[in-house]
Amino acid sequence: MIVQSLRFRLQLWHGALLVIVLSGFGATAYRTASIDQTRRINDELEFRLENLFRPPPEELRGLQPPPGMQMGMPPPPHDVRMWLGRMLRSRVEQLAAESGSQYYYVAYDENGVATVKTPNTPAALPKRGRPAGAPPRRVFAGPGPPGPLTPREYGIYRDVLRELPHGEAVAVGRSIETDRAELRRLAVSFLAAGAALLVFGLAGGWLLASRAIRPISAISETASKIAAGDLSQRIAVRETASELGQMAQVLNSTFQRLQSAFDRQSRFTSDASHELRTPISVLLSQIQLTLSRDRTTKEYRDALLACQRAAQRMRRLTESLLALARLDAGEEPIHRERFDLTALVRDCIELSRPLAWENEIEFVCELPPVECVGDEDRLAQVVLNLAANAINFNARGGRVRVAAKRRENAAELTVSDTGPGISYEDLPHIFERFYRADRSRSKSQGSSGLGLSICHSIVEAHGGTIAVTSVVGEGTTFIVTLPDTPPAR
Repeated sequence: MIVQSLRFRLQLWHGALLVIVLSGFGATAYRTASIDQTRRINDELEFRLENLFRPPPEELRGLQPPPGMQMGMPPPPHDVRMWLGRMLRSRVEQLAAESGSQYYYVAYDENGVATVKTPNTPAALPKRGRPAGAPPRRVFAGPGPPGPLTPREYGIYRDVLRELPHGEAVAVGRSIETDRAELRRLAVSFLAAGAALLVFGLAGGWLLASRAIRPISAISETASKIAAGDLSQRIAVRETASELGQMAQVLNSTFQRLQSAFDRQSRFTSDASHELRTPISVLLSQIQLTLSRDRTTKEYRDALLACQRAAQRMRRLTESLLALARLDAGEEPIHRERFDLTALVRDCIELSRPLAWENEIEFVCELPPVECVGDEDRLAQVVLNLAANAINFNARGGRVRVAAKRRENAAELTVSDTGPGISYEDLPHIFERFYRADRSRSKSQGSSGLGLSICHSIVEAHGGTIAVTSVVGEGTTFIVTLPDTPPAR
């Protein structure tokens, strides 16, 4: 289902985050615009209110302040009240006579009654006084001490009311319907822009999510084909620098190793079947031939000896296969202890001398005292296998050179022969199971092609390495390196 897909979940989170960001930005911008507009209206109305207390000089004729105020002495409150009332009334009447003004003016007496107002004043005036919670503002303007300024809003109108020292008040206001319409248009613009950004953001997010998910789909598709049996499939890697590209490269490497292991396993099974088929065929043919008629004692003995040789070959093969399987699984115990590698090599050479004399092979040894850490019995099997190979695949009357030396924190053993060598094409496969560079000679010598594979597994189990170099017509050299401290299993 699409709801459960990773792409849909990424898109859902992306869309939710985009909505939150756009909503927060739009709300903040709208609130900032609204506050700025309200401040601008208030400043505009306060400016008009201040001008109300600063009439031109010619308008003050006949409205001179009380004598005491002119002389700098406090006049009676009644005289001041009368003077302010006449001045405000005169100014408001003058403004009321002006036509086409969008502002309205209202003068209140000390009882809160609107005594003078302009013709465009709204019919439903608010009650005089400050709204609850609205802090008054104080300014210095006009005659007399400062008084508080209180902004008020009702319906589509907004005004600013100033309290005068002796109880009177005056207010200036105007309609804010146009300003509200402007705010509504701004809100619609914000919504339209936010919707457009949301659509483009969702579309872009979907494309990005699809592009990000595409490698995962390719990985899943390739893995499905491999699971179906097609091990040759690989993931197409385009962006190698991204995390998914790096993962695809790792998976491709894993698939390559899996295919190689599967091919080796298939080839190993085929070769093992082939190797076992020959002795089994010998056994069956000998038994059938012997049972076809009565035989003499000598014929029965010869048939049993042939069956014994076939059975011994099968036993050697099965024992080698079992040893390889245990080494691969890490189940073959490796007893690590320090011992004299030189003494071990000398003993193995002495065991191999009868085979060397039979083939007229000469041993040349360079064996200074060298110690190493490992399983002495397993490493003896390695030395015997390498010595047997150097004898069997050598020229008659040739030489086998065996040398040991100390190299940094490791012991190095070299076994060289003067045989025909190994071709360049065969060298990469020399440690593969059942692989024979010279199949005809291997068959004649009873080799199963597992000796070097067992050597390779034993050396690797010790944390060492085994390498081979060869020159056709000159000979082959095997180099075994064994560290002093193999890695613990």
